[in-house]
Amino acid sequence: MAESPFKADIERVQKEYSEKMTPGAIAYIPGSSVINKTGSWRVFMPEFYRDKCVRCYLCYIYCPEPAIYLDEENYPVFDYDYCKGCGICANECPTDAIVMVRESK
Repeated sequence: MAESPFKADIERVQKEYSEKMTPGAIAYIPGSSVINKTGSWRVFMPEFYRDKCVRCYLCYIYCPEPAIYLDEENYPVFDYDYCKGCGICANECPTDAIVMVRESK
């Protein structure tokens, strides 16, 4: 197989940038995900109906962020600063106590 005519250019660029760049996906500051609020780009948000909730905690367990915590009565509370509107909580809720609604800012 013929060698790429751009091989020298590719190697030069790789060497130049590998010396300047740091690895990605590393949390340099402990708790940095708490500092960076991630819910601002949400399109849908969970709307919670407490009277339908049976406190099964499936929303709390399946939330990937986690943007749900439990109050003193063990009902879920949604932290909209970190909720990304994925809808997993509403999908897992067996009693339809959580409904996804369009975000209105």
